[in-house]
Amino acid sequence: MIIAAQDGLFLENEVFANQLPAAILETIFMTAATGIIVALLGLPLGIALHNLGPKGLAPRPKTYRVVSILVDIGRSIPFIVLMISLIPFTRFMVGTALGWQAAVVPLSVGAIPFFARLVENALREVDAGKVEAVKMMGASSRHIMRQVQVREALPGIVGGFTVTLVALISYTAMAGAVGGGGLGALAYNYGYQRYQGDTMLACVVLLVIIVAILQWTGDRMARTIDHR
Repeated sequence: MIIAAQDGLFLENEVFANQLPAAILETIFMTAATGIIVALLGLPLGIALHNLGPKGLAPRPKTYRVVSILVDIGRSIPFIVLMISLIPFTRFMVGTALGWQAAVVPLSVGAIPFFARLVENALREVDAGKVEAVKMMGASSRHIMRQVQVREALPGIVGGFTVTLVALISYTAMAGAVGGGGLGALAYNYGYQRYQGDTMLACVVLLVIIVAILQWTGDRMARTIDHR
């Protein structure tokens, strides 16, 4: 049973003043760093998936099946299992398996295929007639991908990226339970292990607020750039 925190409730709890601000920043840093990596790698992967597929600019059925299977495998592995299995690789990349910097590695590996599939789905919604019209005008495949496919699918891509960031928030909470830092670590170390119900509540409320801000911002951006 969760009981009152030993250090007091809410404003009297020393954890709030000493560790909560740092935990919030760690969660934000984890999400931001992972989001940048996911955008840089997941977007081209999603574009490649679409254009290697049957309705793409350069259909390669065998290559598409291989890449699609790898993406599905990456999406299907539970994050906690992925994080533990990637500990040697994480140590190789950042020199440690603990802290928010280390958590960025498995977070990125898990989120890249997730976002790539959302990008592929967004590109499928682009009017094939527009692509064919530009192709008949002699445009290169690179030009079509950049100026037609991505531009037309941009609201959907932004929406997919927002969904990915929201999912990352829940992943950061799980990462905290195994040394990843952030609000998840604070909730686990103090809210669960030390029975501080107020700390647990504060972490949950803050995570909900961060998700709400991300969702509102992403929805607003998607509406702003959607001129269809």
